[in-house]
Amino acid sequence: MSLLIDPFANNLFLLRALLAGILVSASCAVVGTFMVLRGLAFIGDALAHGVLPGIAVAMLLGLPGIVGATFGALVMIGGITLITQRTRLSSDTAIGLLFVGMLALGVVIISRASSFSGDIVRILFGEILGINAQALWLQAAATLVVALTAWVCARPFLLLSFSPEQAQVAGFSARLYHSIMLGLIALAVIVSFQTVGTLLVFGMLLAPAGAGALIARRVETMILWAALIGSFSVYTGLLLSYYFNLAAGSTVVLTATAIFFAVLAVKNLQTASLPLSIENPDHAHEH
Repeated sequence: MSLLIDPFANNLFLLRALLAGILVSASCAVVGTFMVLRGLAFIGDALAHGVLPGIAVAMLLGLPGIVGATFGALVMIGGITLITQRTRLSSDTAIGLLFVGMLALGVVIISRASSFSGDIVRILFGEILGINAQALWLQAAATLVVALTAWVCARPFLLLSFSPEQAQVAGFSARLYHSIMLGLIALAVIVSFQTVGTLLVFGMLLAPAGAGALIARRVETMILWAALIGSFSVYTGLLLSYYFNLAAGSTVVLTATAIFFAVLAVKNLQTASLPLSIENPDHAHEH
């Protein structure tokens, strides 16, 4: 039992990483569940990568990376809104254009700045073992904002997940609540990149929420399962990285992804065996 507890009890950096990871799991569970239900995975991926040039510019100017991430996310959301409202192009086209453009801009900025040689890995993969108390409080505040917003907007979010027209009929502005949802996705990305990086935050948004959607039927239960799976992935990933000297953030996300595929396999096995379980009573009755 000590092998499972001692690393966190005797190592402040690992304990802070665990707490930060649990907070990331909670915020990503809420946002990721609605992403999965609404089919917004592409925009989540785009935002996770689109903040890269903002972070790069902020670091060049000596500003906190989170300031640049916020600016990058605002540019992405503003650009998507502008293209979809002022042209006949679909939102997928707008997202794809900005995704590629912002990612390319980030790579160009980084390639021109020799000072990024040590920072690029931290930007892309996070520094979960370097989380300080201030970052923990920031993550806690962001998680609280995400949870409260999702609670207040639960009904319109749920209606939007199935049909924007139903949301309009019920008296909710589909455009307004879609924008709020995009803001929550951006907030989750902005505050989580410090922990797991811009490349891996998408995995924490999608894998636990996807597994939760396979297990549960109700949105509240999906979110709960996603938070539990995410937190377990953080705990297991950190333990594995501690004992086997692996990259912590990547191991956490790899664990979450492995759990998703394990849940998928179990669900497929249950579905495959269902006709047999229905037919057996009939055969028994015939005999």
